Amino acid sequence: MRHSPRRDVEQPALLGPTINIQRAPLGGRGFESYSEDGVLSGTLAGHYCKGVQAEGIIATLKHFVCNDLEHERMAVNSIVTDRALRENYLLPFQIALRIEKTGALMTAYNKVNGTHMSEKAEILTDIVRKEWKYDGLFMSDWYGTYSTSDSINAGLEIEMPGPTRWRGEALVHAVGSRKVLGHVLDARVRKILELINLATKSGIPESGPEKSLDRPQDKALLRRVTSESIVLLKNEGGILPFKPDEPVAIIGPNSKTGNYCGGGSASLTTSYVVTPFEGIKAQAKSDIHWTQGAYGHRELPVLSSKEVQTASGEPGITFRAYNEPASVAGREAVDEMRLNKAVGFLVDYKHPKIKSHTYYVDLEAYFTPEDSGTYDFGVSVTGTGKFFIDGELIVDNTVNQERGSLFFGTGTVEKVGSKELEAGKKYKFTFEFGSGPTTDLKLLEVLPPEMSGFRVSGCRRIDIQESIAKAVELASQHKQVVIIAGLNDDWESEGYDRQHMDLPPHTDELISRVLAANPNAAIVMQSGTPVTMPWAADAKALMHAWYGGNETGNGIADVLFGAVNPSGKLSLSFPVRLEDNPAYLSYRSERGRVLYSEDVYVGYRWYDKLKLAPLFPFGYGLSYTTFSRGNVRIVSTPESDVLAEDATITVNVSVTNTGSVAGAETVQIFVAPPSTASLWRPPRELKGFKKVFLQPGESKDVELVISKRLATSFWDEDRDAWISEKGTYGIRVEGTGPDIITSDLVIENTHFWNGL
Repeated sequence: MRHSPRRDVEQPALLGPTINIQRAPLGGRGFESYSEDGVLSGTLAGHYCKGVQAEGIIATLKHFVCNDLEHERMAVNSIVTDRALRENYLLPFQIALRIEKTGALMTAYNKVNGTHMSEKAEILTDIVRKEWKYDGLFMSDWYGTYSTSDSINAGLEIEMPGPTRWRGEALVHAVGSRKVLGHVLDARVRKILELINLATKSGIPESGPEKSLDRPQDKALLRRVTSESIVLLKNEGGILPFKPDEPVAIIGPNSKTGNYCGGGSASLTTSYVVTPFEGIKAQAKSDIHWTQGAYGHRELPVLSSKEVQTASGEPGITFRAYNEPASVAGREAVDEMRLNKAVGFLVDYKHPKIKSHTYYVDLEAYFTPEDSGTYDFGVSVTGTGKFFIDGELIVDNTVNQERGSLFFGTGTVEKVGSKELEAGKKYKFTFEFGSGPTTDLKLLEVLPPEMSGFRVSGCRRIDIQESIAKAVELASQHKQVVIIAGLNDDWESEGYDRQHMDLPPHTDELISRVLAANPNAAIVMQSGTPVTMPWAADAKALMHAWYGGNETGNGIADVLFGAVNPSGKLSLSFPVRLEDNPAYLSYRSERGRVLYSEDVYVGYRWYDKLKLAPLFPFGYGLSYTTFSRGNVRIVSTPESDVLAEDATITVNVSVTNTGSVAGAETVQIFVAPPSTASLWRPPRELKGFKKVFLQPGESKDVELVISKRLATSFWDEDRDAWISEKGTYGIRVEGTGPDIITSDLVIENTHFWNGL
């Protein structure tokens, strides 16, 4: 579902999860993927889909496959070896489908080795249908269909979205000319009908209204997920957890903003979101002091219900739609609703009284500033827009437009204007918007005519040096100081990749200067992918909080004050600098192609092979307690080493909480290849993991059962099959802390296999 005002909600299929591999830190959609590791991604996705489909909702694994960057994503040719394709990029889909056969798979925008994925019969038909025995449906990504006959013959059932551009009369002609045979078309239609039959069992009413589910149990679950995902990276001297009965100074660009998700299709409007400031304030039993320090936005912050109200005093913005522009006297609104934010991507906005793709929208809101000063306001549109304050034109984005990266690359750059505002005075904000066809931009004719979008933003201008100096002064006066910084949905979003790994301007200066004034200041970082941390050596307390959804602030506060003992582990490697990452020389479209030059050495496999230390490694995460692991026992079933589909390796390990605080440990099983391997392999690969909760002093036996075939095999390009070579494999048991327990597994004979 696109994040937009809409009236026609029908969602029997969930368009997710996204399980593309995070092969580099800069991917615009990296925040919505699971990991740089295929086993971790596939296992999490499989069980997630199992839960979704148990509720009658169709899950859709995506984006199949190698949609690992946003740059020229509809045109780029991902050039990847068969071995890397199998071992890294197809693997999460393979593992997820072993756990749960989802109702649908979504094809990626890009090409793989010369052919768009929606036309790639070698993968869709030969691998997925025939080898993996998948019987669900293939749908394209939105506008990710590029042909009639080729896509249907390759196995693509549904062209998304409707109405069709490639089927209809074009398909009638293709069938009549036998470019698509009748029985092939029947097979495609049959899958669509099967999906419809599944969808009717979902219980979701056709054209039903959007609803929120904010029951106490829902909020409690979201809060638990948020807090348990936080990764403690440093805690020298036991600075954390904070004492709730002592004053806390809160600083930073992310402290009073609800950064719950990245941008693009994965981002939905929340019914509520708790900011870190609100979460900390709710748990603190003493004074709270706050200062901004620096801004973290890329574009100006979107105006929202936290700042503006409707004419009747309700939080939010009034949205009115018209068939005529504002210049037409006496025009009447055909639709009206209240928005929480002044942003809408109207690709799926429909109303029966809207007569064409050319229509007009007025936004109206009222703002009473708390502080006097210069306020900057911005407008970005796919279409045209003018922003007024009390009737005065502040921003005109109707002429001389320049293409930007917003709205998946269809929008303009943000045009900015400013006005001096007085504290306590009420101002009327008005925004006049014309839909996509009114744009001044060129080349938009290649895009669907329904593409329309608006984004209205603004905030008070600050003097950055004065603001940082104020933060330094506040930090020097308090024992308990927390800086909350990072990225947001401006920096990490579908439609474009990050240009660098750095934090927003002035953030590093803010953190460094605060740490110089108070070395015990704790740093909370929010981002979905790695960022550079030039001050990391100076920080004593550091945790990574990702984007935590609705309960972001409460989850962060739970860990800061020790209500929750952090147990998260990094699902991807954090390099010291961008140049260290394995895809550094091959992470953008170069004349329409991207070479996966790191081959199978994705993520931690690269750092291990080169013996190059990252800033924080894959699988890393600290706790407020300590753990020990021991008494490892390995059982290979069956004892003979015939690699049947159900052949397993069972690893038993005893785990003890050796500290004074209850906490959770994640046992991680890595497998090292035999020294006699016939080609280079990664020094170790994750093959299984399991989390266990322990009281202080408590011990538990943890059992992990992993597939023997997947644990030992690599892809043999000569045989076009998986190969489990004979030899002695190393079983490595890892977890919190540096201790690693190793054991051996002997495979007596070499075996080849195919399938799931």
